[in-house]
Amino acid sequence: MGDNSGPSTDKPSFQAVFEALDDPDCRAILRETSNTMTANELIDACDIPRSTLYRKLDLLSSASLISERDKINPGGGRVTLYERDFDDVTISMSESGEFSVTVKRSEQTTDERLADIWSKMGDEI
Repeated sequence: MGDNSGPSTDKPSFQAVFEALDDPDCRAILRETSNTMTANELIDACDIPRSTLYRKLDLLSSASLISERDKINPGGGRVTLYERDFDDVTISMSESGEFSVTVKRSEQTTDERLADIWSKMGDEI
């Protein structure tokens, strides 16, 4: 994955969201990530192979449906945590037949914004 950007402010494309939501493994990951989870926890909870998990996390990240944050371990090293990054997804069709997607997100608390900043700084070091 490698972005570690925290909650996204980008407007995802209809195609990216549709492809992610159409995938059963992605839906399983989204169900499990209402709270932050590590990759190992997701592998166990979703019963999918590690390589598949990372491909699905990339798909979800491209659709701006999941965020990742690095957590520094007191004993050294980092662990990446994954969390669902939306409250609601609405797919609409205009009168002209064009599809669009709206992803509703919660406002971040000050602590969450600070955690995002720290996570991004860790990537720069």
